[in-house]
Amino acid sequence: MLSPGVQLGNRYRLDERIASGGMGDVWRGTDQVLGRTVAVKSLLPALLDEPGFAERFRGEARTMATINHPGVVDVYDFGSDQHIAFLVMEYVEGDALSSTLSRVGRLTPARTMALLAQAADALHAAHEKGIVHRDVKPGNLLVRPNGTLVLTDFGIARSDLVGQLTAAGSVLGTASYISPEQATGAVATPASDVYALGVVAYQCLAGRRPFEGDNPLEIAMQHVRETPRPLPGDIPPQVKAIVERALAKDPAARWPSAAALASVARQTKLALSQQARNGGQPGPISGVPGSPAAPSARAQVPTAARQQPRPPAMAPHPPMAHRPTAVAPPASPPRPPAASPVAPRGAAPVPPPRQHNPLGYARPPATPAAPLPAPRRSRAGLWWAAILVAALVLLCSGVISYNLRKSAASGDTGALAPVSVTSGAVRAHGAGLPVGTSYRLGVRLQPGGGETTTSEGRETR
Repeated sequence: MLSPGVQLGNRYRLDERIASGGMGDVWRGTDQVLGRTVAVKSLLPALLDEPGFAERFRGEARTMATINHPGVVDVYDFGSDQHIAFLVMEYVEGDALSSTLSRVGRLTPARTMALLAQAADALHAAHEKGIVHRDVKPGNLLVRPNGTLVLTDFGIARSDLVGQLTAAGSVLGTASYISPEQATGAVATPASDVYALGVVAYQCLAGRRPFEGDNPLEIAMQHVRETPRPLPGDIPPQVKAIVERALAKDPAARWPSAAALASVARQTKLALSQQARNGGQPGPISGVPGSPAAPSARAQVPTAARQQPRPPAMAPHPPMAHRPTAVAPPASPPRPPAASPVAPRGAAPVPPPRQHNPLGYARPPATPAAPLPAPRRSRAGLWWAAILVAALVLLCSGVISYNLRKSAASGDTGALAPVSVTSGAVRAHGAGLPVGTSYRLGVRLQPGGGETTTSEGRETR
């Protein structure tokens, strides 16, 4: 018989029994080698009588030690002493969920969904290692002071690598949370842990278990044959749907995995929290984002209507050449009412042209100001043309003067000026002309080779 002060394996001292179950007791102990507090799970002596139990349990402990998840308790050691098999685990500071339910009775739907999501995440980490817990219940769910949950007590878990711990056909687990397939002696699967977690959620919401009876066998048969009592009416429908699916009799009709259950529970918790922040409205904001736009659009119509009729009263028929520069600054962009296809009341007889503002006051016309700079551009062009011509004349004069100076410098004086001889009576080729006929005979020296050219013509006055 175990009692405080007993040492197991000459290392672990039992200090206080903190829980009891169908497989044995859980003690708070001290690792005298490392000087740390641990949790010691002691199994019933009758289990050691089963052939090969100790070896299979040692392999199971090694498999559970490979789980690395913050929601799963760490397994430190396994041993046997005085015909007692024990499992050394991490000691978690906190209260068991069963103690919390005994104290407060029920939990809120949001709190229940938060704990359900954490427990399902821890189960999924074990299922990925091929481990089925097979004893999920509030006593094995520890809640730390910061609100995080830890799944403990893998003492009767089954691994696919090691095999079933007990003989075929035997039933392990707490009757109030056992799955229908476990109650009928079938092999437990991950879906069995999902069912047991659904029972825990039911108890958190209703403050009672779904099935109760005088003995464990009667309760186990209710899980197989009967339907759970309805949840209280104050439970949201989406929360009811999650729990009812987890409690399906057929494993195939439950949530496909613990990860799927964790995901939907977490989403539901967020939705419930947002609903609470919104003052308990039945749903999150759906049509509200689009509603503020309608009042603002309706408020702009009277503003535009008040601004548009004023200019027609000042000038019923504004001419195109009139520029009311004092009405609106030229740099102002077109106003939205001017682009509206609907003509304002009072100016309907005047069809709005497409190229200018129909009211004639939002933007002054640009056509009268356009011809003003044109004369400036024409006079400037004439001045530039005159300057260009003068430059060309000066350039040509300079070139000619330069050539003449160059020829004079080389000694060719005949090229400086033409030589002309004028006679009152000239005879050409021996033919005589009447005396008194005025002719002019000109002789020009060519600048290049010294040749002469002669030209004659009648002199006129």
